[in-house]
Amino acid sequence: MEGVPKPEKPTESFFFKPQPENPPFSYKLRLCTMFRAAIVSIAVVIATSICFLLFSGTQKSIYHTLYLSSSFSSNESISNHLYTLTKRPHVAGSAANAEAAAYVMSTLKSYNIRAYIRPYYTALTYPVRRSITLAPTIHDAPIELDLKQEIYEGDPYADVAGEVTPTFHAFAKSGTAVGLAVYVNYGRVEDYSALRETGVNVSGRVALARYGKIYRGDIVQNGYAAGAIGVIIFTDRKDFGGGGGDAKWFPDEKWMPPTGVQVGSVYSGAGDPTTPGWASTEGCERITDEEVEKSGDVPLIPSLPVSWKSGEVVMKSIGGMVANEDWQGGEGAPVYRLGPGPGVLNLTYEGKQVITTIENVIGIIEGVEEPDRYVILGNHRDAWTFGAADPNSGTACLLEVAERLQKLQKKGWKPRRTIMLCNWDAEEYGLIGSTEWVEENRQMLASRVVAYLNVDVAVSGAGFEASSTPQLDELIIQAAKQVGRLGGGGSDHAAFVQHIGYPVYHSMYDDFTWMKKFGDPLFQRHTAVANLWGLVALKLADEEILPFNYLFYALELQKSVEDLQGDISGTDITLAPLFNSIAELKKAAIEINNKKKVYAPSKYDDYGSRSFPGIDDAIEKAKSLNTADSWHSVQHQIWRVARAITQATLCLKGEIK
Repeated sequence: MEGVPKPEKPTESFFFKPQPENPPFSYKLRLCTMFRAAIVSIAVVIATSICFLLFSGTQKSIYHTLYLSSSFSSNESISNHLYTLTKRPHVAGSAANAEAAAYVMSTLKSYNIRAYIRPYYTALTYPVRRSITLAPTIHDAPIELDLKQEIYEGDPYADVAGEVTPTFHAFAKSGTAVGLAVYVNYGRVEDYSALRETGVNVSGRVALARYGKIYRGDIVQNGYAAGAIGVIIFTDRKDFGGGGGDAKWFPDEKWMPPTGVQVGSVYSGAGDPTTPGWASTEGCERITDEEVEKSGDVPLIPSLPVSWKSGEVVMKSIGGMVANEDWQGGEGAPVYRLGPGPGVLNLTYEGKQVITTIENVIGIIEGVEEPDRYVILGNHRDAWTFGAADPNSGTACLLEVAERLQKLQKKGWKPRRTIMLCNWDAEEYGLIGSTEWVEENRQMLASRVVAYLNVDVAVSGAGFEASSTPQLDELIIQAAKQVGRLGGGGSDHAAFVQHIGYPVYHSMYDDFTWMKKFGDPLFQRHTAVANLWGLVALKLADEEILPFNYLFYALELQKSVEDLQGDISGTDITLAPLFNSIAELKKAAIEINNKKKVYAPSKYDDYGSRSFPGIDDAIEKAKSLNTADSWHSVQHQIWRVARAITQATLCLKGEIK
């Protein structure tokens, strides 16, 4: 080609000797020998690389097996951690909880794990004054219900029982509600619908609900939506008290004592309600109390929790129609009637909101090959009372995992990806500590987090229960099989559910004594949880290709769509967009990036995660309103989720349209 110079002939050098035009046989032989030597060298390099990869993978699996060995685990160590963490009640914002944070950090540092405390300054509420009086009729003098949880004879925590925060609902509306008592079962949307169908008017009344089935905040919100002016929630002996007659309870049995009260938050959001979407750092912007109320995440009517002893006192004052059998209490309970009245309730609650320092503890084991990819293990530390099961059984397991990882490091193990050990604060108020941390580090976490493994209540009894987004299901099942049965007893690792409970949940009796006598006397189940938790983390941190089964996601979505069919039968709504988009997703069968519109809590039940929360909520609303617009909204939500799944499928295929 004109203008393009021809390549010059290389001159002879150490690296190049020109080939003769007619090379002799000896030269050809030398070339052949050199070629064979090169092939052998390449083969050696390949073989060495393969051996290195095989050895590396084998070495990793050896470390994983070593992690599960009895020489690495310690029931006694877990027990000691739990005993130390639960010596005093440690609600978020308290001095005792700050001491617990210092203990967690110092323990991590003692294992040569880099650890630090990240504080935030968040809005928390505490009770100032609360009371409930009951007049059996409008003509009778009122009696005051006892809201105090009683200590028992020989209670080892009697000396610090006074530090327990008085029973209340965090973020409850301050105010007074006076009205006839009406029984609303579990306070679900369907319970209020059933009351309307029987002609029971809830408007202007004080609702008596029992704990269970749904989140307590939803019980209050549903009551407000039905017109109630206040809500009282009791721990029914049917669900928590172990029956009646000659039944026994803690400290003789595991059941909630008659005066036990389940406290907790009624905030429906996540994170500090005064800093929605941004971190609660020192001196940050905050929205006003009026703006918080307009968000819809805090109740607009007062509420209080009571024991099953007090709940039954109120129940005896309620007349009217006898409730259905499935609305009745357990053995020994009075007959449950719907009301309203004749009993008159006077509920008064006054709370204070303060900006309080909370402390997350973060531990980091840096990866050597992909240090910018994070496998995060999370557990919260704050408790409404002593928190032996919730949450510090999980905290003790987190520290056990940390100790074993340190032992692996001494043997030469280094994670491929970074492992983070996070101990959150103020979770009980509404996932505040973890949410503030995520809000502060949103961009980095969005691009770097591989997986988040959370343990709240590690042990509350004999069974094993776990939940995950579907692509992790197979990994958890395989790891569970490798771990084996829980301490040689209890259930197999098979039941995958969302929410667990136990009789003394969020009460003063959730202490080390309860755990030692009834929860896990030998701490074998704690050890098994640490086994599974750590093993899953190791596999996610060490394996070159992340062990996700992407097809599980598509199959789970397909099941959820099939479940929706019954909810829309008899309507003009079509699920075809969902079926079509999921069919494409099944073909891709890889990771779904856009999961946020697919897996989230339902608006009507914050405890459960639903596959299509937007669709579920739209259906609930449409059933209630039964208007053309409300059913049109259902179809809109179906198309919205279908578009999200289609976008995910394109991402998995790597296609740009």
